[in-house]
Amino acid sequence: MKYTPMTPELYDYMVRHGHNGDPVLAELARETEKLGPISMMQIAPEQGALMSILVRAIGARSAVEIGSFTGYSSICIARGLPRDGKLLCCDVNEEWTNIARTYWAKAGLSDRIELRLAPAVETLHNLPADHSFDFAFIDADKVSYRKYYDALLPRLRPNGLILFDNVLWQGQVLDPHSQSDDTRALQALNDFIATDARVQAVMISVSDGLTIVRKRAPDEK
Repeated sequence: MKYTPMTPELYDYMVRHGHNGDPVLAELARETEKLGPISMMQIAPEQGALMSILVRAIGARSAVEIGSFTGYSSICIARGLPRDGKLLCCDVNEEWTNIARTYWAKAGLSDRIELRLAPAVETLHNLPADHSFDFAFIDADKVSYRKYYDALLPRLRPNGLILFDNVLWQGQVLDPHSQSDDTRALQALNDFIATDARVQAVMISVSDGLTIVRKRAPDEK
């Protein structure tokens, strides 16, 4: 049991000591707050920095995001890609993604990002059979997480990463009697990934819980 309980003061210290002061992201966060309580769907700044580091560290050139909201996470992912890298964003909400488009442009990333407004499983199904990804981020409807996983893993290159957001679900995943479809879907996904021999995975307590999945290479022992 080695962990440090997080307090608001300690969290503020942690965020201040990361590279989280980007003016475009800060402006986007303020814009997203105007949407009201639903603005909580935006990822945390340290999560965005972590994703950008991971994208860059694995040399990703092709990425996909399922659930873009107002664009904070997609900016973080796209900034980790090379100039000729591509991020495919899948979403169904035109209002929120119009905000995203504005801030992708302000960040100078519009040429790296393609948005498709359609159900994500449909978008993935319609891609060419040989279209693969190096990195994927899933932060959409929780009941479909397993469908997204099943659709993405075959397209992920060996040693590529899939990240799942909200896997702790504010602690509700501990409730064995929950009748919430979202909670039960996350519980089932978490249990499945923990035993999936095709991947290596770690769940970390960043924001509302983040699972990082690495696809094993075919010859991996």
